[in-house]
Amino acid sequence: MRRLLLILVLFLPLSALAAFDIKLVSRDDSNARYAIAMIRLALDKADVEYTLNISQGTLTAARQQQDTEDGVIDIMWAATTEDIESRLLPIRIPLYKGLLGHRVFIVHRDKRNLFAGIHRFEQLQGFVFGQGKGWPDTDIMRRNGLKVETGTYEGLFLMADGQRFDAFPRGVNEPWSELQARPELELAVDEHLMFVYRMPFYLFVSPRQPELARILEEGMLMAITDGSFDAQMMSDPMVQMVVERGKLGQRQIFELTNPDLPDATPLDNAALWFDINSLRSPEEADESAE
Repeated sequence: MRRLLLILVLFLPLSALAAFDIKLVSRDDSNARYAIAMIRLALDKADVEYTLNISQGTLTAARQQQDTEDGVIDIMWAATTEDIESRLLPIRIPLYKGLLGHRVFIVHRDKRNLFAGIHRFEQLQGFVFGQGKGWPDTDIMRRNGLKVETGTYEGLFLMADGQRFDAFPRGVNEPWSELQARPELELAVDEHLMFVYRMPFYLFVSPRQPELARILEEGMLMAITDGSFDAQMMSDPMVQMVVERGKLGQRQIFELTNPDLPDATPLDNAALWFDINSLRSPEEADESAE
């Protein structure tokens, strides 16, 4: 009997033997909740045993990357750059299928119509945009000729409320819940403009956990193939809010280049990217095609 059990164990797939005790740090915002749901989906698809040890906290981007590199954290989530991909193990499956590269603006309520008359990119160069210290978006916007004022994540909402800059661009799935969580601030979502650029938002795994990275990628691809990835994404409250409130067909779109997009980004795999026209009504899609 012991010999039979040993033989069975030896022939089990490695994923069936793995039991992962995974350390995460979450600030419990919409991105964190979504990323953790996708981690659970991938690990469930890969059929492994795991425990998620989630600590609540707010780390700077630099500290989060360093802690993940050192193995203090096992998985983090962020927009990709060449630097972070060189230090950590990227799971090159965009968590929002590229939606975070569609950016709408948080503005002060008194500036709801500030961008109503903007139709040329050159007109935007007189405005100041708020972004986070160390965020890839900051460099993208500056290298496209835009003025950027930086701050911490929480501080940027206060800066927008104090009109320290003109607009705080956010992923198209983010701003409504962020404003709902801060009703004391006099902020609103601009309905006129949208920036679009390639900025995949990935899971990144500590280089000390290569097997965990392999399992996560395996599970993510299974979820893409069987449709459960899209089902999870479209059931997310923030994505649903985009469909209901985004008004994407009515926005002036400005495409920005991402000069730091890593060469290994899977741009040619259409299954990994979201078609923005699927969020438009039939009438809006017709208008966009004209």
